[in-house]
Amino acid sequence: MNDIVKSVRTRFARDVRFDVKTTPFRAEQTTELEKLKNRLLKQLLDEARDADQNVLLRRAANDAAALVWVTCCPLLLFPELLAEKVRAALLQRERQVQVRRRSQKLLLEAA
Repeated sequence: MNDIVKSVRTRFARDVRFDVKTTPFRAEQTTELEKLKNRLLKQLLDEARDADQNVLLRRAANDAAALVWVTCCPLLLFPELLAEKVRAALLQRERQVQVRRRSQKLLLEAA
Protein backbone atom coordinates (compact mmCIF):
# COMPACT_ATOMS: atom_id res chain seq x y z
CA MET A 1 0.00 0.00 0.00
CA ASN A 2 0.96 3.55 -0.55
CA ASP A 3 1.68 5.19 2.79
CA ILE A 4 2.56 8.57 1.36
CA VAL A 5 0.30 11.28 2.70
CA LYS A 6 0.06 14.49 0.75
CA SER A 7 -1.32 17.60 2.27
CA VAL A 8 -3.64 19.45 -0.10
CA ARG A 9 -4.16 23.12 0.46
CA THR A 10 -7.83 24.02 0.24
CA ARG A 11 -8.97 27.20 -1.39
CA PHE A 12 -12.47 28.57 -1.20
CA ALA A 13 -13.98 31.13 -3.51
CA ARG A 14 -15.14 34.31 -1.92
CA ASP A 15 -18.76 34.55 -0.85
CA VAL A 16 -21.18 35.58 -3.54
CA ARG A 17 -24.31 37.49 -2.63
CA PHE A 18 -27.35 37.96 -4.81
CA ASP A 19 -29.99 40.63 -4.58
CA VAL A 20 -33.34 38.91 -4.72
CA LYS A 21 -36.48 40.89 -5.31
CA THR A 22 -39.31 39.99 -3.03
CA THR A 23 -42.59 38.96 -4.56
CA PRO A 24 -45.81 40.61 -3.48
CA PHE A 25 -47.92 38.75 -0.97
CA ARG A 26 -50.71 37.05 -2.92
CA ALA A 27 -52.75 35.44 -0.15
CA GLU A 28 -55.59 37.90 -0.68
CA GLN A 29 -55.65 37.07 -4.39
CA THR A 30 -55.68 33.37 -3.52
CA THR A 31 -58.81 33.70 -1.48
CA GLU A 32 -60.43 35.89 -4.12
CA LEU A 33 -59.53 33.37 -6.83
CA GLU A 34 -60.95 30.53 -4.72
CA LYS A 35 -64.15 32.49 -4.14
CA LEU A 36 -64.49 33.20 -7.86
CA LYS A 37 -63.74 29.57 -8.74
CA ASN A 38 -66.31 28.28 -6.26
CA ARG A 39 -68.98 30.72 -7.44
CA LEU A 40 -68.50 29.92 -11.13
CA LEU A 41 -68.21 26.19 -10.43
CA LYS A 42 -71.47 26.24 -8.48
CA GLN A 43 -73.21 27.87 -11.45
CA LEU A 44 -71.80 25.22 -13.78
CA LEU A 45 -72.79 22.37 -11.48
CA ASP A 46 -76.32 23.77 -11.15
CA GLU A 47 -76.62 23.80 -14.96
CA ALA A 48 -75.08 20.34 -15.42
CA ARG A 49 -77.40 17.85 -17.10
CA ASP A 50 -76.08 14.71 -15.45
CA ALA A 51 -73.97 13.70 -12.49
CA ASP A 52 -71.11 12.44 -14.68
CA GLN A 53 -70.26 16.02 -15.57
CA ASN A 54 -69.51 16.83 -11.93
CA VAL A 55 -65.98 15.41 -12.02
CA LEU A 56 -65.25 16.98 -15.41
CA LEU A 57 -66.36 20.42 -14.29
CA ARG A 58 -64.41 20.28 -11.04
CA ARG A 59 -61.27 19.17 -12.86
CA ALA A 60 -61.68 21.94 -15.43
CA ALA A 61 -62.06 24.52 -12.64
CA ASN A 62 -58.97 23.27 -10.82
CA ASP A 63 -56.90 23.19 -14.03
CA ALA A 64 -57.97 26.71 -14.97
CA ALA A 65 -57.20 28.02 -11.48
CA ALA A 66 -53.74 26.44 -11.52
CA LEU A 67 -52.95 27.90 -14.92
CA VAL A 68 -54.11 31.44 -14.24
CA TRP A 69 -52.40 31.57 -10.85
CA VAL A 70 -49.00 32.07 -12.51
CA THR A 71 -50.22 35.00 -14.61
CA CYS A 72 -50.16 38.66 -13.69
CA CYS A 73 -53.95 38.98 -13.42
CA PRO A 74 -55.52 35.63 -12.48
CA LEU A 75 -58.92 37.05 -11.51
CA LEU A 76 -59.34 38.61 -14.93
CA LEU A 77 -58.30 35.54 -16.93
CA PHE A 78 -59.97 32.81 -14.90
CA PRO A 79 -63.58 33.05 -16.18
CA GLU A 80 -62.62 32.77 -19.84
CA LEU A 81 -60.08 30.01 -19.29
CA LEU A 82 -62.64 28.12 -17.21
CA ALA A 83 -65.18 28.39 -20.03
CA GLU A 84 -62.60 27.11 -22.50
CA LYS A 85 -61.62 24.19 -20.25
CA VAL A 86 -65.28 23.27 -19.70
CA ARG A 87 -66.00 23.31 -23.46
CA ALA A 88 -62.98 21.08 -24.10
CA ALA A 89 -63.93 18.65 -21.31
CA LEU A 90 -67.53 18.32 -22.48
CA LEU A 91 -66.45 17.87 -26.10
CA GLN A 92 -64.02 15.14 -25.05
CA ARG A 93 -66.76 13.46 -23.02
CA GLU A 94 -69.11 13.52 -26.02
CA ARG A 95 -66.41 11.93 -28.19
CA GLN A 96 -65.94 9.19 -25.62
CA VAL A 97 -69.70 8.51 -25.57
CA GLN A 98 -69.72 8.22 -29.38
CA VAL A 99 -66.76 5.83 -29.35
CA ARG A 100 -68.49 3.65 -26.74
CA ARG A 101 -71.69 3.55 -28.82
CA ARG A 102 -69.80 2.56 -31.97
CA SER A 103 -67.80 -0.05 -30.05
CA GLN A 104 -70.94 -1.60 -28.57
CA LYS A 105 -72.57 -1.62 -32.01
CA LEU A 106 -69.54 -3.37 -33.50
CA LEU A 107 -69.51 -5.92 -30.67
CA LEU A 108 -73.19 -6.69 -31.17
CA GLU A 109 -72.72 -7.10 -34.92
CA ALA A 110 -69.73 -9.41 -34.39
CA ALA A 111 -71.64 -11.64 -31.97
